[in-house]
Amino acid sequence: MRVFVAGGAGTLGRRLVPLLVARGHEVTATTRSAARLGEVERLGARGVVMDGLDAMSVGEAVALARPDAIVHQMTAITGPPDIRRIDRWFATTNRLRTEGTDHLLAAAEATGVPHVVAQSYGAWNGPREGGWVKTEEDPPDPMTGTPAEPVMAAVRHVEDAVTKAGGAALRYGAFYGAGATGDQVALVRKRRFPLVGKGTGHCSWIHVDDAASATALALERRARGVYDIVDDDPAPAAEWLPHLAACAGAEPPLRVPVWLARLLAGEVAVVMMTEGRGFSNARAKRELGWEPAHPSWREGFEKELG
Repeated sequence: MRVFVAGGAGTLGRRLVPLLVARGHEVTATTRSAARLGEVERLGARGVVMDGLDAMSVGEAVALARPDAIVHQMTAITGPPDIRRIDRWFATTNRLRTEGTDHLLAAAEATGVPHVVAQSYGAWNGPREGGWVKTEEDPPDPMTGTPAEPVMAAVRHVEDAVTKAGGAALRYGAFYGAGATGDQVALVRKRRFPLVGKGTGHCSWIHVDDAASATALALERRARGVYDIVDDDPAPAAEWLPHLAACAGAEPPLRVPVWLARLLAGEVAVVMMTEGRGFSNARAKRELGWEPAHPSWREGFEKELG
């Protein structure tokens, strides 16, 4: 296929583009900066500068590429994690998941592109009721009244718009692997990533290479609907955070009470650490024939950080 990867220079794009090329696809990959064109071209793609928030820029890039499918991987998550002000930290990403999604879908419709696969998110943000592990039938927690509310609204927009258009929205778990966890690990090594309360909140992780392989399968199988792209091992913070610290050669994380974490880090951090819900990958395995090469973050962290 001719595949158009919007956001080809991002964390996942850098793993996805060479995989698609290796599988025989002709790839056009976009970047916001002309300075990064060489980077995507070294991955084997034809590089294009595109502003995902400019409808004309998106329309022209897609029309020029004449793709058979579009992959939406556009984000703008830079700098150290700022969960307390996640609405500000994700402000541009929220626009890319709303306006950017709409621009890509409009370009797809205008040029007759039949299939779109888009990045969604499913790590700790399952609805906070019932069991600790959720499926595609469970919508993302809206996080009403918290700084994460606009983030989750943007995630929901991607899922609703892309699936309505007959495409697939892939809820990736928390990324780890090459280029994906450096900022978090830096905080862990400085003991600035504490456990909150009993650390009962669950999270689902995914190695970036496994996320890329699932994306390739979703493209090739013309998948439709929502898929949770996570490893086999959703787990509470009380398990994964100390293990991450140990693998990173750091001291065990500090433990802080809920009231103090709420004061210092904000409500979203408290929810993640104490109430978060992970996700199940059963549908992706069943319908895409996908198996993660890194079935658990336990061995994955050791391999990446050990």
